[in-house]
Amino acid sequence: MAVADKKRYIPRVIDEQVKRYLSRFGAICIEGPKWCGKTWTSSVHSNSEFLIGDPAGGFQNRQLAAISPTLILEGKTPRLLDEWQEVPPVWDAVRYTVDQRDEKGQFILTGSSTPRRKGILHSGAGRIGRIRMRTMSLYESGDSSGVVSLQELCAGKMKETITGEVDLQKLIYYVVRGGWPGNLGVPVADAQLLPGSYISAILDDDVQRLDNIRYDRHKMQLLLRSLARNESTAATNRKLLNDIKEVDDETIDRDTITQYLDAFSRMFLIDNLPPFSSNIRSSVRIKKAEKRHLCDPALACALIKATPDRLLNDLNTFGFMFEALCERDLRIYAESFGARVYHYQDYKNREIDAVVEVEDGNWCAFEIKLGANQIDAAAAELISIKDSIAKEKDSVPPAVLCVICGMSNAAYKRPDGVFVVPITALKY
Repeated sequence: MAVADKKRYIPRVIDEQVKRYLSRFGAICIEGPKWCGKTWTSSVHSNSEFLIGDPAGGFQNRQLAAISPTLILEGKTPRLLDEWQEVPPVWDAVRYTVDQRDEKGQFILTGSSTPRRKGILHSGAGRIGRIRMRTMSLYESGDSSGVVSLQELCAGKMKETITGEVDLQKLIYYVVRGGWPGNLGVPVADAQLLPGSYISAILDDDVQRLDNIRYDRHKMQLLLRSLARNESTAATNRKLLNDIKEVDDETIDRDTITQYLDAFSRMFLIDNLPPFSSNIRSSVRIKKAEKRHLCDPALACALIKATPDRLLNDLNTFGFMFEALCERDLRIYAESFGARVYHYQDYKNREIDAVVEVEDGNWCAFEIKLGANQIDAAAAELISIKDSIAKEKDSVPPAVLCVICGMSNAAYKRPDGVFVVPITALKY
């Protein structure tokens, strides 16, 4: 019997990708942060399941998986194996069974952390397809009308339409609530309880079991707070170190920061945006720093105690959190049609908030602005960057320019060719 009630299931953008991967791979692995809906989605697509992390009977499922990994693979396919990383040998058992059966769509594995290579003999390449799942986008949570398709927009197509007024307080609510399915519909006064509990669960339990190492909880929390203060920036590890010293008046050495960031990454707690170069042969030197993001902007708000009232009175801070929300949604939508999202920053001090590179090699430039009064300046900057890149040897300029806005009441194309789209009107 499946965990998920399919009648109550809220469709996710990755559903089609799950179906496609099941038809192409012997097994798939859905990875992502805790509580983002991996088990529910996987259960909807499976015909039987084995929940390794089930605490019933003194975690007897985990014990059974450790004693005989192959035994838990018996059942109707696709068979869900939830939280496989609790018993890493399950990975190799799945890979071996897939080889023996030589059939597609045998297993769905889910994982909220990635174990080190120890205990896993084979990568699973060609047999186990990996899918990254994130917290809910605004379209998935029902907070975006979806009248504008990102895929069509990246092809230069969009039907102009009035999308309606957007309330600033609602945008703030979407950010502090986050995209966790379990937080939908929660009153604004309680919206930050779940993100706060998430952080406590990570620091008190999950990260301590990651490598069977006792991590320093206080120092990890200091680093998380620094990441929150640097949300949506390209802060280096040195900047994080200095930030902790200046703001919290405490110190962490560089090696510890590197170790902790690796642990956070393997738990899908951070989801940095990689840098982009329009052409690897270009003479323009591109900065290699990633843009810092926690897996959901609500975590950043909870870590720095950015309540709705405080954000309403500090729109500069909210601007960074809003940018994080938009880039989360862009990644969810873009990856559904095989595109990838980056950020652009070069040594000529030119920056583009988000770059969507589609499969044919073309790319689209997006600036993210909270207020409609910022659209003109953002459009002018995009045009300036496009013209500058077009003049440089071996560089390919963006095919589409777009301003993603929070407070715009319409989706339209400006006379200068720049698209304007409210984030509450966007879908995949």
